[in-house]
Amino acid sequence: MLIRTDKKYFKMKNVSLITCLLLIVFVFTNCNTDETQTVTTLNNLTLSQEFDVNGAPDPTIWTYDIGDGSDIGLPGWGNNELQYYTDRPENVVIENGMLRITARQESFEGSGYTSARIQTKDKFEQQYGRFEARIQLPWSQGLWPAFWMLGSDSDEVVWPLTGEIDIMENRGQEPTLINGSVHGPGYSAGEAITKSFELENDRFDTGFHIFGIEWGPNYINYYVDDVLYNQITPEDVTGEWVFNKPFYIIMNVAVGGNYPGPPNENSVFPQSMLVDYIRVYQ
Repeated sequence: MLIRTDKKYFKMKNVSLITCLLLIVFVFTNCNTDETQTVTTLNNLTLSQEFDVNGAPDPTIWTYDIGDGSDIGLPGWGNNELQYYTDRPENVVIENGMLRITARQESFEGSGYTSARIQTKDKFEQQYGRFEARIQLPWSQGLWPAFWMLGSDSDEVVWPLTGEIDIMENRGQEPTLINGSVHGPGYSAGEAITKSFELENDRFDTGFHIFGIEWGPNYINYYVDDVLYNQITPEDVTGEWVFNKPFYIIMNVAVGGNYPGPPNENSVFPQSMLVDYIRVYQ
């Protein structure tokens, strides 16, 4: 278990103190006799997005994917998704200390739904460390909220050779289940290496939970609220291990697609994913 600080008390000027405490906890945790528990040494906070300033996401960190994917030759973003991504505040905005990504049912640019997808490509990319976010998920049939990463060479290397790390993805009709996965050459799409985590007596759409990975040269550990539920190593994949390079972060809410299926008559819109913070450590 790693030390947590409530957001309203977390300030950058306290990073050195928190770093010392985290290192102490690392030493203690590393004494765990469970050999599958590999904990990253957290000696540097490299990204802190606390979403305390209302308005658009910080342009020095975030860019937007816009459209339905057709302009890059991937209509439906390669997954038969139904939304048109925008940079409008109706779909992505910071307010009340939260990043809010909202999927809406509306006619827009030929699509029946809108939403948003933001990424840190070319602005923040890192190899290894702990990546985590405190999120409350939306709920409804056909929604696909995700916190994930792609290799920084995604413009030069065709997916899945670039590698994909899904820290958290959810089918909106399954409010107690999330999945953590990797995609790479020989193990992508329906053949991804994945494992689910299920909440007991709770739902991901009724409160906030911390989704994270700890990633090193030969492992990716998956956590929900600091509970280790999955470890993926080179021995677990059925092709080349492509996770020894920098990756960038993506946050989005898709509508429809191969993973959750389309909305139905019981789906309710608008629906928002709320992100309290994103933090990355080395």
